[in-house]
Formats: sequence, structure tokens, C-alpha cells
Amino acid sequence: MKFLCKTSNLLQALNLVSRAISNQQALPILGNVLIKVEGKRCQISATDLELSIITSFEANIENEGSITIPAKAIVNFAQYNNDDEVLLETSEGTQLKCTSAHAKTVIAGEAASEYPTISPIDREINFSLEAKPLLEALHMVTFASAKTTLRPVLAGVYVHTEKDNLILVATDSYRLSEYTIKTDTIGGDVSCIIPAKVLEELKSILSSYKGDKKEKNEDGDSAPKGNTPTITIALSAQQIEIKVGNTQLLSRLIDGKFPDYKQIIPDNKTTKASVKTKDLATMAKRMHYFAKETNNNLTFTVRKSDNTIHIATPHTQAGRDEATLDIELTGEDNKIALSSSYLLDFLGHVDDDVIQMHLTDSMHPAVFHVPSNENLLHLIMPLRIQE
Repeated sequence: MKFLCKTSNLLQALNLVSRAISNQQALPILGNVLIKVEGKRCQISATDLELSIITSFEANIENEGSITIPAKAIVNFAQYNNDDEVLLETSEGTQLKCTSAHAKTVIAGEAASEYPTISPIDREINFSLEAKPLLEALHMVTFASAKTTLRPVLAGVYVHTEKDNLILVATDSYRLSEYTIKTDTIGGDVSCIIPAKVLEELKSILSSYKGDKKEKNEDGDSAPKGNTPTITIALSAQQIEIKVGNTQLLSRLIDGKFPDYKQIIPDNKTTKASVKTKDLATMAKRMHYFAKETNNNLTFTVRKSDNTIHIATPHTQAGRDEATLDIELTGEDNKIALSSSYLLDFLGHVDDDVIQMHLTDSMHPAVFHVPSNENLLHLIMPLRIQE
């Protein structure tokens, strides 16, 4: 194997696929990346046996071939090499020589045949999505998934279709986010649970395309551009493949049944309060100092008499805090206790100036909407009110 490539392209590809490498590898070779050159492209891949990431870029190839190399070693070389181009070639079978104008590094690797095979999936359903609504959905949903795998289905995002809508849902049983993407490109019923980790990686990839559009390099492999390519998704019974440009993510799906979440969304909401996002976030951040002493408990009292919402922490050894915010109110007086931590987490993902709180009573969840985005629903379960 012998090929010449731009250092920037190599580093970008390595950083991308390295996201699939776990810090707790079952096998030492899972700390490696697989480099394969064929035709006019260099393909780099990595896997932890659950998630695989594959990407490629154009290169000047003299001899085709493949090798697997410790990811940390090759990333270290590419990251701290200031030369524009690098020549990579194998020697003595399992060594990789990395040569540039001012550097010459030899990295010990292993035969590509020792690396786990990343098999393509059996495509049963294929569809495509535009990047912008998908990125917005991921931004507003994935953070609500469980951070542990005690209940595996809650560590994933439930993706399903209803008519011409693709719906993404995540919950950790204390809060829930649902986002609806309107689309007519899906030719079949979709119902699966995708690991949140996979969608977080997809979100990072899509986010890298945001910003100013950049010029292409001579080989056509520019840094991420402002115009994100369409995302294509393929599903089988147990796997998913997501393709963005020259990058593929392959993952197992989570086996199990997602909770019937719609039964906890209140039907009868007696109070709707519109409040400025920034004001509410500022108050919640200040009060969180005291609230965290009592299970992050914040009590919200909505008052129709003066169109305000009064927020207070319980009395603690550290002290207490309270504040009053002006609101636009429709409906009746109401009262509920919510977690300051979950509230701040949600508000930190909202870019709009105003949010709406829909309340039923102190025993039912608070439902949040963003007036400018009818596709989003966020729900936070109530806490016991502490006077």
C-alpha cells in the first residue's frame, strides 16, 4: 500500500471515525482504525462492534492495499504534522511509514485481516431526509434519553412513522421530548429504537456542516461545507445505516418495546403560560443553587389575578430564593413543582425568545411548546410540592 494525501483530509477522517472507538475495548484491536486504499480513494473505518463509522477521501494512490493502525498513534502523527501532504506506505507487512517534508514516522500496525469485518446491512427500508429538520430534531430530542443502560430502550431514541410524519421520541422516565418531521419520502412503516449515542454522533457530523461555505480543495475533499448533503437511511430488522456525504454510520438497533409514552401526555390542560425564555432561564440558574439541596425542587405558582408566575425554592440550610415573572396567561390559576435541572436542560436547547408552559395540575406533567415550532413537544414530570 502506498498513497499520497493531504494531511488535513487524513486528520479530518481520523477524527471522524475515532468517535466509534470506545474507551473500554473488549479487544485491543478495537483501538485501531482500518485504512484501505482502492481506485482513487482512501477509506478509513473504525468500530466498537456496536457502532461503526466509515469515511473516505480522494488520494493519489500508487499501490492499493490495507492495514490496521492504532488510532491514537496515527491521529497523533496527523495532528502534529504541519506539512500539507503526507506519503503513507506499508513496509515489512504490518508497519506504516508516514513521510512528509519535515517528518518521518513509522507506526507498528497489524494485518487488515485481523480487524473485525464491518458488514453492510440487509436493506429492508430506505428513505432520505433533509439535514436541517433532522438536525433540529436531534438537537431537541437526544438529550432527554437515559444516560445509563439499566433500561436499554430508554438509552435510545424511538423513531416511528405516522402518516407522512417521522416522529423521534426520547425519555428517561422523568422528562420526554418528541419531535415531528413532516416528510413524504418514506416508503414504508418505520418503528425502531436507535441508540442515542449513534444519533449524537450523527448530530456532530451534521453540525460540522454548518457555518460559512468553504472552497473545495483541488481533490474535491473540502472541509465540511455550508450546504449539507441529504441524509440517506437504510433499515433492517436489527441494524441501521446512515449515510451523509462520504461518511457512513452503521449500528445495531436496540431490541425491545418503547413505553407507550402518549398515555402520559395530558389531554386537558387548564393553564397556558407564555414566558420569556431568557428570563426564566436566568431565574432558574440562580435558584438552582438552593434547589439542588432539595432534589432540584422549584415550585411554580401561576396567578391569573396579575398575570405572573411566582417561582420559589423550599427552605434549606443554605437559604431560599424566589422570584416573580410577568407572563401571558390563558386559563386558570395553577401550581406545580418541577426539577430545576431538567428545566435548565430543556431551556439550554431552546433558541426562541418565548416558551409556553401548559399545565393541568400539580399531579400531571408540565408540557412545554415553542410557539414558532409546532413540531416540538417537551414534557417534565412533576415533583412533590414542598412548602
